[in-house]
Amino acid sequence: MSRHLERLLAIDALLRSPERQTAPAMAAVLEVNERTIRNDIAFLRDRYSAPVRYSKTRGFHYTDSDWRLPSISLSKGELFALMLGARMLETYSGSAYISELRSAIERLAERLPEQTWIDLQQVADERISFRSGAETNLDPEIWHGLEVAAQASQQVWIRYYTASRDAYSERAVDPYLLHIYRGTNPYLIGFCHKRQEVRWFRVDRIQELRQLNQAFVRDPKFNEKDHMEMIFQHEAGGVPMTVHIWFDAPTAPYIRERRWHGSQKLAEQEDGSVTLQMTVRGLNDVKRWILGYGKGARVLGPPALLNMLRNEIQDMQQQYSNEIPVRESK
Repeated sequence: MSRHLERLLAIDALLRSPERQTAPAMAAVLEVNERTIRNDIAFLRDRYSAPVRYSKTRGFHYTDSDWRLPSISLSKGELFALMLGARMLETYSGSAYISELRSAIERLAERLPEQTWIDLQQVADERISFRSGAETNLDPEIWHGLEVAAQASQQVWIRYYTASRDAYSERAVDPYLLHIYRGTNPYLIGFCHKRQEVRWFRVDRIQELRQLNQAFVRDPKFNEKDHMEMIFQHEAGGVPMTVHIWFDAPTAPYIRERRWHGSQKLAEQEDGSVTLQMTVRGLNDVKRWILGYGKGARVLGPPALLNMLRNEIQDMQQQYSNEIPVRESK
C-alpha cells in the first residue's frame, strides 16, 4: 500500500471521527505539513467527488456520512489474505505493525457486506492457526525509528544490551537494513562505529534509540546478498570457514528436506548417511545447531569447530556427572 493511499485512508477515518478536524490537527496526527493535508483533501474532492466541507464549528467533515472511498476494490480472497497476513505479523514479528494493520483492515472491511466479513473472521479464527516459538518484547517505537533511519540513511545512537556479557554499551550505527530471522528474531544490520565493521544487533535488545543529525553512505563493498549467504542462522563476522558435518542414516532425512545454507553441498553415503559441507562466518551457531542432533551428527572439520564441540561436551559431561540435589515436594 502506497504512503499516499495510507494517508488518504487515515484522513478518511479522521473526517468520520466526532472530533473537530483542522489542517494543523490532522497534520500533527499524520506527521506531515499542513499543505500536504490540504492537497490530499483537494485530491479527495477533485478525483473522488468527496463531500468534504469546512466550517468554524465542525472543521473539516463529510456532509454525507454514507459516502465511501471508491479507490479500493478488494475481493473476499484479497481481504482474507490481508487478514491472515496481519495474524502472521502479530504472531511472528513482535507486533510492530499489528495496530496499523488492524485499523487498515477494519476500514477495508467496511466495503464488504457485514455477513461476508463475519464469515471471513470465523474461518480465520477457527480454521487457521499461527504459532511461534519464544516471543520477543519488541518496542514498536524503536522498530519504526529504525525503519525511518534506514530509509533516510540517517545514523542512529543506541544503548544496547549484550546478553553474552550481561552488559550495556552505547554506540553509533549506520542502519543498513532490518532483518527478521525465523519470524521472531528481529535484527538491525549496520555499520558499527565502535567496532568499525558491519554488525548484527537484536532489535529487542536495543534499550534506547536516538536519530543523529548525521547522514551516512552505505559502504560500497557491502553486498547484502553476499553478506546474508555467508551467515549460518544469524551469526555474522569472522573469517569464512568451510565445515563438514556427517549425519547418520536416521538423521539424514531431516537434513535432506531443507536447505540450511546458500553454500551447502550434500554428499550421499552408501549406508544412507549424508555429509553436509558449507562455508560460513562464525562457528558458535553451527556448534549449537549440531548439538541439537546429539549422536546423530559428527563434525569432520575444521579442527576449530571440532575442538569447540569437544570442549562443550566435556563441560556438559562434567556438569551432569556431579550429583544434582533433588528438591522434596511439599
